[in-house]
Amino acid sequence: MAMHGVVKTVFLFALLALRLPCALASSEDQKAIAVAKQNACLGCHASNKKIVGPSFQSVAQKYKKESNAQSFLKDKIAKGGAGSWGVVPMPANAKLNDADLSLLTSWILRGAPNEN
Repeated sequence: MAMHGVVKTVFLFALLALRLPCALASSEDQKAIAVAKQNACLGCHASNKKIVGPSFQSVAQKYKKESNAQSFLKDKIAKGGAGSWGVVPMPANAKLNDADLSLLTSWILRGAPNEN
């Protein structure tokens, strides 16, 4: 009887340990979505389809093998520009701080999970 209780306890801890990274990722995703919404990113971009700019999943796919992808995208978001995805320019988002840029680019490079 006591062994059954130990097994059950170990099993519950294992389940919690497996869910913790998902909960943390989800929390970071929600913060990134909030930053994207506050800065009008979602007016031109969506997770899985082109609107005015490319989908976040397309961006993640394009830059997945680039070692400097995060710093490149942080710079692109902050300064804006055109040419990477066509002729439509992306406006600069110079008011974003480095922490928000890092959060946003990490989320984009993961394909913008949990975007509504």
